[in-house]
Amino acid sequence: MPHLAHISLLVRSYDEAIAFYTRLGFTVVEDTFIPSQSKRWVTIRPPHTPSLFASASQSSSSFSQTTILLAQASTPEQETFIGNQSGGRVFLFLATDDFDRDYKRFSEAGVEWIREPKVEKYGKVAVWRDLYGNLWDLVEYL
Repeated sequence: MPHLAHISLLVRSYDEAIAFYTRLGFTVVEDTFIPSQSKRWVTIRPPHTPSLFASASQSSSSFSQTTILLAQASTPEQETFIGNQSGGRVFLFLATDDFDRDYKRFSEAGVEWIREPKVEKYGKVAVWRDLYGNLWDLVEYL
């Protein structure tokens, strides 16, 4: 069955991005050098995300949850899109089961909040900016 495996996030530096996201509780899933392309394959997953899922017809190692691929820009054109992959709109939506816990953790890690927490019809949400300028929602759905 098709599923979304990775979302690519352009970064200036693999190590800089890893340091930022792991400070927020993200986990590095894979960090492998690909010699034929002179680049690294670096994937991360958000805090509290289960590593694997399985259906009745698939082994537990068949599929993993969607991960974020940290893609280091390799051309001047790609560099122009770092931090603006969505044209200034919220790019990624990080769902949580405990908004207050994660809001506190992210705040303590130095996240810049663009919109403070607000209760909407669908849940509690705040908007934050990552180290490159991409906007994210932190949201606990009702």
